[in-house]
Amino acid sequence: MPNSKIRKDLRHNLTVNVVESAFFGLGAGFASYITIIPLFVSGFTNSSLLIGLIPAIPRLGWQLPQLLTADRIARLQYYKPTVMWLTIHQKLPFLGLALVALLELQLNHQTILYLTFTILIWQGLGSGFSAPAWQSMVAKIVPSGRLGIFYGALAAAANLMSIIGALSAGLLLKQIALPFNFALCFLCASVAMALSWFFMSRTREPVNNSLSTIETRREFWASLNVILRCDKNFRYFVIARMLSQLALMPLPFYTLYAVHHQGMGEASIGLITGVLMGTQTIAGLVLGWVGDRWGNKLVLEVGSVICAFSAVLAGLATNVNCFYLVFLGAGIGMSALQNIAAVMTLEFGNQRQRPAYIGLGNTLVAPATMLAPLLGGWIVDNIDYRTAFLVAAIGGLITALVLHVGVSDPRYLEQNFSNHSVEVLPEQ
Repeated sequence: MPNSKIRKDLRHNLTVNVVESAFFGLGAGFASYITIIPLFVSGFTNSSLLIGLIPAIPRLGWQLPQLLTADRIARLQYYKPTVMWLTIHQKLPFLGLALVALLELQLNHQTILYLTFTILIWQGLGSGFSAPAWQSMVAKIVPSGRLGIFYGALAAAANLMSIIGALSAGLLLKQIALPFNFALCFLCASVAMALSWFFMSRTREPVNNSLSTIETRREFWASLNVILRCDKNFRYFVIARMLSQLALMPLPFYTLYAVHHQGMGEASIGLITGVLMGTQTIAGLVLGWVGDRWGNKLVLEVGSVICAFSAVLAGLATNVNCFYLVFLGAGIGMSALQNIAAVMTLEFGNQRQRPAYIGLGNTLVAPATMLAPLLGGWIVDNIDYRTAFLVAAIGGLITALVLHVGVSDPRYLEQNFSNHSVEVLPEQ
């Protein structure tokens, strides 16, 4: 797979993937897991535990199943067909949410909740099953050392369009009566996702050299053992990512606390979501650029500290205006701990090992992704919001400490085992 082919198609691939990401972001703005969907669900339940799970579902769905598909992905020479098939399950569920919203007047609250969470889980798992193939494809079509700015451009396009989606959703929620306002938001999201899928299909991917892939299932699982035994740096990186879920835990509670305790209105919800997306738009580009030049570890450390600052500020907030700064910090922290963490995962190992690293780096974090919002919801229900924010702040600071002390940037660290072959017997 000559580098000239990758560089020749780089501009085309950047263009179509940025457009794809823009439409994905537009859909995500209309159906935000941080603001719109929690507000929709809060109409059917008062459980902070359930509402706190909502933004964790896409993160958990993204992480948990990756190791299950990484085995097959590691033996592929061509990722794109698998990406296109599996991402249907990431994008189609938003149409299901629109149908559920329209059925609100005919169904009881328990049934609405059951259907909503089933669809959210479907969407999350669709993301996770497609993730190893998509990430492997991106790492294949983008030259080394430019992944940060590539991811940053994708994130910037997504978040810029998310601002438009979020602001439009705020107007729809205010101007249109229930339940048609939520139904229209989710319908707009599903149309944007369909356009996103079309532009993703325009990606140009060269075929892998067959010698660079893992040949058997046994070889793949043996490679996992080698990684976990030999790569101490990667183990500490995974531990830091687990701890970072505490720093991300209070995001849905910021909105609910601002609405129920600070008197934030529907229009402000759309505006504050726009602040979040706007911050992520700029942060994605800036942090990607910084990570490419000075290392992603530094970006993760800074992002962890900023998440802690946002949580402390939310707990000390005296009025709604404080939450614009809270969401500003949350946007920077999310860009670092989600996008840049994903980029850094691709820098461990070599191309042969990459699907294994991707699968391990996400699936091992999944339990923490699930437990953190459960803990946050329990604290809110049994103590108060401010205690949940304090726990998140402590989690952010500990994450930064583990990264600083235990992790070296893999781009600059020679991994002696990375070029070792995984010795396995041929399958009988």
